[in-house]
Amino acid sequence: MSENRRQRATDYGALREEIAARYEQISPQMRRIAEFALRHPNEVAFGTVASIADQVQVQPSSLVRFGKLFGFEGYSDLQQVFRTRLIAYSSSYEDRVKALQGKGNGEDGLLSQFVGNGIAALENLRQSTSEADLAQAVKLLKGADKILIVGQGRAFPVGAYLSYALMRFGRINILLDNTGGTAEQFAALAGRRDTLIAISFEPYSPVTVNIAKAVTARGVPVIGISDGRLSPLVKAATVSFDVERDAGQPFRSLVAPMCLAQVLVLSFGQALSGAPKKGR
Repeated sequence: MSENRRQRATDYGALREEIAARYEQISPQMRRIAEFALRHPNEVAFGTVASIADQVQVQPSSLVRFGKLFGFEGYSDLQQVFRTRLIAYSSSYEDRVKALQGKGNGEDGLLSQFVGNGIAALENLRQSTSEADLAQAVKLLKGADKILIVGQGRAFPVGAYLSYALMRFGRINILLDNTGGTAEQFAALAGRRDTLIAISFEPYSPVTVNIAKAVTARGVPVIGISDGRLSPLVKAATVSFDVERDAGQPFRSLVAPMCLAQVLVLSFGQALSGAPKKGR
C-alpha cells in the first residue's frame, strides 16, 4: 500500500481540506477538476467519468489521475466520499443526534465535546485571520454608502447579528433575507460605493453565491465569510475570511463566524470613533 493511499481522506470534510491545502502545488488541469468537484459535489457524487470529464473539459483518464493524486484507487473510489457527504447532509436532525451517541457520556460529555470544538474553531480563526484583512474589511464598511448583508440557512444568524449590531452603531443597512424571493432584486440596486457582506458555508446557498458574483461583476466590493479557499465566495470577494474547520461534525458550530462578526462590528465602531485599538 502506497503512502498516499494510507493517508487518503476518509470523509468529505477531510478531503476538501486536503484539496485546499495542496491546491497551489497541483497542475492547472488538476486544479480545474478540484474546483469543479468542490463547487458541484452532487454532480460528482452521481455523474459518470465521461459526463464529469465533459463538463470539466478534460479526458476521463484525468479524473482517474485526480483520484489517485489524493490516495484513491480511482474515480469510483473518490466518488464514494462525495456520496457519503450527500447522505450526511440529507439526514434528519434525529439521525445527526444519533451520530453523536457514543462520543460523549450524558450532558457533560456533549458539553465537553461542543466546547472543545468551539475552542478549536476559535483557535483556527485566530491563526487564519490577518489584521490586514480585518483592516481592509473595516475600511470597506466605513466607506460604504450602503451596506448590504446576505446569508441564507445556517449563515442567516450571522447576517442577522451583523445587521443588528451595525444598526446599533447608527449604520443603516439592508439585510437581504430573501422575503418573497426579492434578495437578488435588492442586490441589483447596489453600486460601486456600496459594500456587500456575503456569508455562506458548504453546501453553499445559490442565492448568496449568485448575489456575490453579480455585484462583483458590477464593481461592488464584497466581504466574504465562508469555509475555505475553494469556497465560491472567495473568487467573488474583495476580502474573505475562512471561519470553519469542522465540516465532518454532525452539527457545525457558529462560534467562529459569530466571533468574527463581533470583531468586525467592534472594529468598525472603533474606526468610526477614532479610538485607538487596545493591545492584545
